[in-house]
Amino acid sequence: MNMTEETKEVAEKEVEAAKKAEKAPKKAQTKFIRTAKGKKRQFKTIPRGRAYINATLNNTIVTITDPNGNAITWASAGNCGFRGPKKSTPYAASLVINKIADNLEPYGMRELHVITNGIGGGRDSALRTLNSKGFTVLSIREVTAIPHNGCRARRPRRV
Repeated sequence: MNMTEETKEVAEKEVEAAKKAEKAPKKAQTKFIRTAKGKKRQFKTIPRGRAYINATLNNTIVTITDPNGNAITWASAGNCGFRGPKKSTPYAASLVINKIADNLEPYGMRELHVITNGIGGGRDSALRTLNSKGFTVLSIREVTAIPHNGCRARRPRRV
């Protein structure tokens, strides 16, 4: 056997190995990050999850969970450095989503079911920013409590 025949055989074996690798079922990819003590921290790939957006008149809080409801990451406008009335602004809500997107990067989450609660100004901005960050919004559910006639009114004041 001369060298050209050997190289052809090696190339054919490599092609066959590549085809077998394509046909084999893919395992869940895991990413590692080094902690302060030098240990490896393992991240499981979670492709789909839920985003709970709680937009009150004073703050905007976003929590990301897996499909079972286990919290993965969360952030709020106060957590992002805003104080006082600035916490409930649409700009603060967009920065909250930016922080969430950075935290979700190792998990590989791309698809979200969104559940919104509250009447704050950051609600719509948070949804728009989720879309612009590359997340696929599968559904949007509004769970804000609405009083249906509510409690008994206070007595009229006597002056």
